[in-house]
Amino acid sequence: MIAIIDYGSGNIAAIANIYKQLKVPYVITNDLGELAKADRYVLPGVGAFDATMRYLNDSGLVATLNEQVLVKRKKVFGICVGMQVLAESSDEGSLAGLGWIRGRVRAIDASLIPASPKLPHMGWNSVVPKADAPLFAGVDAEQGFYFLHSYYFDAADAADVTATVHYGKELPCAVAHGNAFGMQFHPEKSHTNGVAVFRNFAEL
Repeated sequence: MIAIIDYGSGNIAAIANIYKQLKVPYVITNDLGELAKADRYVLPGVGAFDATMRYLNDSGLVATLNEQVLVKRKKVFGICVGMQVLAESSDEGSLAGLGWIRGRVRAIDASLIPASPKLPHMGWNSVVPKADAPLFAGVDAEQGFYFLHSYYFDAADAADVTATVHYGKELPCAVAHGNAFGMQFHPEKSHTNGVAVFRNFAEL
């Protein structure tokens, strides 16, 4: 059972529809008991870093997820701001992140981007995944994914970067460390490539 964590993110229904299409069991929940019973987790992402961390902290979700992810080693997949909160900190806010993958979320340098509007980085972009990155199996990297962001995950360890995108310069757009995975783009808005990603996570 995959738990899609409900913290008010706007893309939950799209993720649920994909898992329904794939016939993968899922639940949309923020109930601590239900979360403890799940096999793996999706942290959706629409919103700001501090607002997301404040909800996770105030709701008690951080303690529960730390137990499930860090102690019981269940897999978690963060999307957009759901990926960013896997980091230790962010230029966008002042609160600490979950710290499951070492690094800081940094603002994209708009001075490196020649065309306006420079930010946010919005629309389809090809990506360059690592050959052995399991979530990218069966993905058309040239077709790429749909992006909407002004920040990127600056991983402390380059080995944790599983894909990059060119926007002004090469930026990390997917990370993974152990049982934690994150993607800056929106697979739920990326058609067949996105479906492949969600299938791959369910089958890890």
